[in-house]
Amino acid sequence: MATAVREPGIRQESSSGNGQAAPQAVDLEAMGRAARQASRKLAALTSTQKNAALHAIADALEERSAEVLAQNELDISAGHANGLSEALLDRLLLTPERMRGLADDTRRVAALPDPVGAELESRVLPNGIRLSRRRIPIGVLGVIYEARPNTTIDIAVLSLKTGNAVILRGGKETLRSNLALVSVIGGALDQQGLPGAAIQYIGNPDRELVSRFLRMDEYVDMLIPRGGNSLHRLCREQSTIPVITGGIGICHYYVDVSAEQERGLDVIVNARTQRPSVCNALDTLLVNRGIAAEFLPKLARRMAGCGVEMRAAPDALPLLEGHGATVLPAGPEDWDTEWMTLILGVKLVDSLDEAIAHIQEHSQDHSDGILTQDWNNAQRFVDAVNSSAVFVNASTRFNDGGQFGLGAEVAISTQKLHARGPMGLEELTTYKWIVLGDMHVRE
Repeated sequence: MATAVREPGIRQESSSGNGQAAPQAVDLEAMGRAARQASRKLAALTSTQKNAALHAIADALEERSAEVLAQNELDISAGHANGLSEALLDRLLLTPERMRGLADDTRRVAALPDPVGAELESRVLPNGIRLSRRRIPIGVLGVIYEARPNTTIDIAVLSLKTGNAVILRGGKETLRSNLALVSVIGGALDQQGLPGAAIQYIGNPDRELVSRFLRMDEYVDMLIPRGGNSLHRLCREQSTIPVITGGIGICHYYVDVSAEQERGLDVIVNARTQRPSVCNALDTLLVNRGIAAEFLPKLARRMAGCGVEMRAAPDALPLLEGHGATVLPAGPEDWDTEWMTLILGVKLVDSLDEAIAHIQEHSQDHSDGILTQDWNNAQRFVDAVNSSAVFVNASTRFNDGGQFGLGAEVAISTQKLHARGPMGLEELTTYKWIVLGDMHVRE
């Protein structure tokens, strides 16, 4: 059985005997000190050293895949026993294919340019001083996340590539899987002579630890929550660490009167069904009333073929019924629901302006789009909708670090300070000013 690397402040516990993953005794103060020390060592690494560590992690993920999958199978079995939804179980699940994908993604991150040390700008002031800005690591990251164990690898590899240490706290549903993955990472770091405290995991699901973690501003420089509204609200209200929020969907598509309907349906199907449980999956479809009689029966037939249940506004309901799909009346709360399963809200609007108004009221600024062949309407939509990513005739599922060419992502930020959209390598750096003079003194 794989266990987490033993870091400062962490004591392994025996099995709880009740089918739950065994918790660990955790000393957060010791973890914070160790992370700070590790971050200073990581900041001094060359790109070659960091990339070697990432390749070692990728190799270890393949070599120790069976260990991780065995632990993940226990998490999945416990999830079934605890009545978790199929959507959540899909988020928890690791397969041989997904493990290979994690290894491949790790190698892709290694192949990306290292942003650390890059000069952002340089100029010579009138007094002869040369002034420049240079990218540096943020230092120590704290990431609280739920469900998906692949997030453990995404965060770890991006943190290492940018010279940041990280303290992770995943959901209790994936404790075994995450401990196994952290063990794999720790073994690879040890092989490369790097500090194991670079990637630490809070191996105890006690919620009290989260409250204490949120106040570790002496050691943690940036906090990233990945989860539902309650987690984000908790972090915003209680954290003394700067917080980057995001990862909550309620994603919209507006079907304009000029939309290319048949190909547009392909986009809608992909956005809703390609991975139903993720934050960039489509939740609400707004359809121009001028094409509703023609378009909605086609939509119903396609959704029926994909097993998608629709929640329809009163004027859309009769146009969707009778075409094989499951259609239910929408309630007021449905327009503010991130479905995370095969459900789609459908509402008619009279105009582009009404669609924009609905999105501005109900969107969580994640991923919203328009299907249109009218370029002026596309530009109006892009200008008015201020989500982290705005789409024209492309699936919302592309709002992803890998799809954007960032290699992977720590999170998708929906706020407007520091980072927005998929947070890749550059978003995990800050900068410092470099001032070069010739014995200059200020008068």
